[in-house]
Amino acid sequence: MAVTQRRGRRIMMTPDELDAFLTAERTCRVATVSPDGAPHISTLWFAWDGTSLWLYSVTRSKRWADLRKDPRVAVVVDAGEEYGELRGVELSGTVEFVGEVPRMGDPCPELDAPERLFARKVFGIDAMPHDGRHAWLRLTPDAVASWDFRKLADLPVPPA
Repeated sequence: MAVTQRRGRRIMMTPDELDAFLTAERTCRVATVSPDGAPHISTLWFAWDGTSLWLYSVTRSKRWADLRKDPRVAVVVDAGEEYGELRGVELSGTVEFVGEVPRMGDPCPELDAPERLFARKVFGIDAMPHDGRHAWLRLTPDAVASWDFRKLADLPVPPA
């Protein structure tokens, strides 16, 4: 994945930092566009495989309906409380629907790795439980922007 950020280079994450951040964080915010053009934002858990963000979404949700009509999406993963701790990543592009809908656990080699990552990260187990209500979305981002305000502490303060 290429980092496409042009602004804020001093605080952007390196590829290794970005990978570590997305691997460790659990929650993201997903922005979709409704058929009437209105934005819709919802929260999901996710897994990161080093290239793609895997979203396990309820198939009877506004998010799912929006993405069926328009698969463009923007996703934000962020952390930190105080200004100097803020860090995050925005990923945008087009989602792909992967596997059966809803997911019942039928063999799907393409989902072996993301389901293992997700099950370990979210549930602390090695095998993905399937409830027949969710299905997989894969976002391989077209654009990525990141920030890590903790890097501001290392920058020299310009003279007054």
